[in-house]
Amino acid sequence: MKEVSRILAEKLLRISAINLQPSNPFVWASGWNSPIYTDNRKTLSYPDIRSFIKIELSRVILEQFGDAEVVAGVATGAIAQGAMVADSLGLPYVYVRSTPKDHGLENLIEGNLKPGRKVVVVEDLISTGGSSLKAVEAIRAAGCEVVGMVAMFTYGFPVAEENFRKADVKLVTLSNYNAMLETALDTDYIKESDVETLKEWRKDPANWTPVRNVE
Repeated sequence: MKEVSRILAEKLLRISAINLQPSNPFVWASGWNSPIYTDNRKTLSYPDIRSFIKIELSRVILEQFGDAEVVAGVATGAIAQGAMVADSLGLPYVYVRSTPKDHGLENLIEGNLKPGRKVVVVEDLISTGGSSLKAVEAIRAAGCEVVGMVAMFTYGFPVAEENFRKADVKLVTLSNYNAMLETALDTDYIKESDVETLKEWRKDPANWTPVRNVE
């Protein structure tokens, strides 16, 4: 039986939630060149995949963070997934903005989060971990304990692993970059010759320079 990580990677590749272009890289908003682009919001348009993700995230929370009292989604990518998981588990739900609202109560956390609660955070994608851990900071600043974080997919950058270690946050993901590479190769999405390029990028994504095909 296939592991969940491989099953989800196959689903994400199939609907182009993950796109791989080793010979024609993308440029991220950060300015990084990248052979991969991920948009997990696409999963919301596929009921079977959406349900699979909800069930598996809920399972992980029950197994790893069973003492969680509140689910918090990270805006904007994980707002919907977080709400579905909270509904599945029958837990209160809030979501954390990237910046406070510029009007009204200027909320950073939307919903009713009472101090002293144990919170599990839901993310869709982990890259460096920066935005995810800002949400953790906001929840802690509100007087709550973050018991851990679950996410759909991680690139597995060393800098992210270090950031989560420093923040003392346990992270569990459904799928990951290695599982995705194995699946992409097995399904002929990429060639064997592409694998080294994709591995090299992950070692130092901020400074990776693509080798473009020259006709």
